[in-house]
Amino acid sequence: MRIIVKFGGTSVSDSNRIKNIAKSIKEVKKDNDVVIVISALNGVTDSLIKIGENARTGHMDRVASELNNIRKRHIETIEKAISNLRIRKKVIEDSKANIDYLEKILGGISTLGEMTPRSRDQVLSFGERLSTPIVSGALNDLKLKAKHFTGGEAGIVTDDEFGEANPLMNVSKLKITKTLEPLLTKGIIPVISGFIASTQRGDTTTVGRGGSDYTATILGAALSADEVWICTDVDGILTADPKIVKDARTIPQISYPEALEMTVFGAKAMHPRALEPAMEYKIPVRVKNTFNMMSQGTLISQSQSIAKGEIVKSVAAIRNVSLINIGGAGMVGRPGIAAKIFDVLSRAGINILMISQSVSEANISMVVRKDHLEKAVNTLEISLLGKGVAYQVNAEDDVGVVAVIGAGMSGTPGVAARVFKAIADKGINVRMIAQGSSELDISFVVKEDDCEEAVRTIHKEFNLSKS
Repeated sequence: MRIIVKFGGTSVSDSNRIKNIAKSIKEVKKDNDVVIVISALNGVTDSLIKIGENARTGHMDRVASELNNIRKRHIETIEKAISNLRIRKKVIEDSKANIDYLEKILGGISTLGEMTPRSRDQVLSFGERLSTPIVSGALNDLKLKAKHFTGGEAGIVTDDEFGEANPLMNVSKLKITKTLEPLLTKGIIPVISGFIASTQRGDTTTVGRGGSDYTATILGAALSADEVWICTDVDGILTADPKIVKDARTIPQISYPEALEMTVFGAKAMHPRALEPAMEYKIPVRVKNTFNMMSQGTLISQSQSIAKGEIVKSVAAIRNVSLINIGGAGMVGRPGIAAKIFDVLSRAGINILMISQSVSEANISMVVRKDHLEKAVNTLEISLLGKGVAYQVNAEDDVGVVAVIGAGMSGTPGVAARVFKAIADKGINVRMIAQGSSELDISFVVKEDDCEEAVRTIHKEFNLSKS
């Protein structure tokens, strides 16, 4: 098989875990062609965000302190992860050169007092620029042939939407194939930095937080991989958050649409955008546990597997959200009101997570992130109140969203009745409901204090702990 294996930040958080990755890849490489995608060491990207902001505001003493911590952490990791002195020396030299280059970029940001989206991407790219050579060196240390690349060097080309760049797949496929196929033919393991790519002009871009998953599926599509493995710190996609439901189990197989619903609703597995290339090019994705590689994990594929009697596959909860209700007689029968509401929120950079409207047209309810609530309410009041459109904008910031997900719900009568009866029996009140025509997901809003109990109740109602 040809497999793209992506390791997240928790998988490469220290030298022991990096050595564990190298040993696991050595076993996988015996029977397969392997390409590896690496995230930054755990927590490094967050540190780089802080460093960039300190540079912009001129706090170069804080920048120097944080850079010193990053330098020290990476060199200590290299010294413990790589035994061979020659390999270790080369990786340390690369690491120091990268940090020196980052220091120059930060100096420029400080001088200008400005961090553009382009320069921000440059700064954030260094997490993966520093981690990838370490993993490559650890593989070489085990006498495996490995060669590391940034995403751009590997051939991933994007547009210039810095911070959320979009891959140009046709160009990328040609470049990736030209760069990596000869290495795979020679038995060399390409080790690619996730998250970062480059424009056609060669400017560094990033594909958004969690983008290493995206890098892996882009490579999978370009190289016609048999599978993409997303290795994280869980055994796959679970029926519920194990912190809420102690007997939550791993789901063996789900379809792309089900996986999209689950990842959007916070399943700790992979980034939603990563499913785009996988779906388009029909590349199976397997979510596995870095620390339990023998486990089969969860296979995400084109086929829709519904076991006999299976209706619901997963129950998810989203916290840190708020509910906004907009009402008024002036909204009834007036075309374009919903469009106006969505437009003013979009212009303010506020994403709407969930929407519901009464058939009377007198009320629209929506869910937004809690940290966007104040801005959203202010924007709506300025745009709507006193203009004959809406007379009331109310908000609740003590709510949570519960999502019930599964292909088995489609065409099955009575699913919603079971869901809402089960939580009603627990005395939980529902504030808002939404369901798409695909019937893959029923979402509803409850008080935040009731969120966990609602998840446990539905998990039990549909017997999701049964293997």
